[in-house]
Amino acid sequence: MAVVEVRANLESKMDQSISAFKNNLSKIRTGRANPALLDSVQVDYYGSMVPLSQVANLSLLDSRTVSVQPWERGMGAKIEKAIRDSDLGLNPSSMGDLIRVPMPVMSEERRKELTKLARSEGEGAKIAVRNIRRDSNESVKKLVKDKLASEDDQKRSEAEIQKITDKYISEIDRLVVAKEQDIMAV
Repeated sequence: MAVVEVRANLESKMDQSISAFKNNLSKIRTGRANPALLDSVQVDYYGSMVPLSQVANLSLLDSRTVSVQPWERGMGAKIEKAIRDSDLGLNPSSMGDLIRVPMPVMSEERRKELTKLARSEGEGAKIAVRNIRRDSNESVKKLVKDKLASEDDQKRSEAEIQKITDKYISEIDRLVVAKEQDIMAV
């Protein structure tokens, strides 16, 4: 493995960390409705637990209401029960085949809890990025030890790896700030 491969591997892993972080942020509730909030809901489907998105179509009716359209007639009651039993604090209502899931207005205290959760997700993502940096630096040191790269290459690589790490950490900070503003908007 060459120094160039270490750098490519570093960026690939950091991109994956950012993607996972964005996915985790999308699951944190804001004042507006978002079908991704129901991704964690599991429904009993003929004896096995499956994600809600595999038994129904999720969409937005308006900015505060998610609609759930079951693909099978008998699933409505099970879907309603699964949403009600989830720890999301949602109260779905059935209108024929369509299930409406209104998003309740959040209190100021709940908004602050969610901003703390967003910050902790951000810290987790930063830790993942720093671990990737450490692994990459160790890979470069191993290349130098095995005489596949010079010490000058090592110094340049470590500086470049740090610059890339700083870029990804600032991206994480930017995403956290944006999410906090989204949560605190009434």
